Amino acid sequence: MRTFTTGDFDFALPPELIAQHPAAERSASRLLDGTALPPSNRIFRELPSLLEPGDLLVFNDTQVVNARLFGEKPTGGKLELLVERVLQGREVAAHMKVSKKPPVGTVLAMHGGFAATLLGRWPDGDGPLFRFTLSSDPYALMEQHGHVPLPPYIEHGDTADDVQRYQTVFARHPGAVAAPTAALHFDQALLDRLDARGIQRAAVTLHVGAGTFQPVKTEQLADHRMHSERYQVPPATQQAIAQARERGGRVVAVGTTTVRTLESWALSGEAGGDTGIFITPGFEFRVVDRLITNFHLPRSTLLMLVSAFAGYDRIMRLYRHAIEARYRFFSYGDAMFLARSHA
Repeated sequence: MRTFTTGDFDFALPPELIAQHPAAERSASRLLDGTALPPSNRIFRELPSLLEPGDLLVFNDTQVVNARLFGEKPTGGKLELLVERVLQGREVAAHMKVSKKPPVGTVLAMHGGFAATLLGRWPDGDGPLFRFTLSSDPYALMEQHGHVPLPPYIEHGDTADDVQRYQTVFARHPGAVAAPTAALHFDQALLDRLDARGIQRAAVTLHVGAGTFQPVKTEQLADHRMHSERYQVPPATQQAIAQARERGGRVVAVGTTTVRTLESWALSGEAGGDTGIFITPGFEFRVVDRLITNFHLPRSTLLMLVSAFAGYDRIMRLYRHAIEARYRFFSYGDAMFLARSHA
């Protein structure tokens, strides 16, 4: 089997192909059918024609929270917190963007009139994030004073449009700081058409972390430390997957976060918990048969995942096609439909 390095997952992307805003309508984005030979250029609302009655679509129903908070140190220095996870009580784990890190015990004055007290590093006192206690309920404070945690490659500040469009229409469980972007293409009209065609639906929950945007910095894949995210596979979804298998239907994951959730469950036998699964070429998929996904960043764990799923050579050809055909990339961009490689 070929040994891959991080450099194998690099590619040149014209910056104008990085989508800064979503398509005018969710289901009006483009869809590259990567299961066809040659690849077929479609519109996302045509997805039902690529599926069969009895197939099972599995969505990630996490809800993006307004996790970006702004404030000042006692010295007046500006800072930004990106809440990665709500812990116990009023405690949160967050990324801190500041010119000089304040000492433990510092009380930060946050915009909106609340305070955040620095308790130390997280996890285990020496991790990459910072632990804070907020002056009241974290979810309420984020709802009232937070900003949409748009990805770093989106160059505008969050707007009212982002509040609506950087969220799926079926988001239910607050906790993500990044959207499950493949699911952003679904609107109610498309869901109704899928239902009418006999396509089944089920949901899992994975609270997407900011680590999803971090490029792999080690050249050897085995040296990369994967970020951890919380997931849950409900009993109803487990049953729906079993029933799909019995009737010969395919399990179609909507997004890489759904893949990570389902394959973590299959690998560990645990229906919930934290996962740091790192899927690279050579991984043996146990659940997912088809994948709907956006186009991912160079040198990213997500590009490695889709290469493991559909085959490295095929993914590289599809990305070249997408660039030549001027597809829009990343969170607000277009999508593609992939079949699992059995090579």
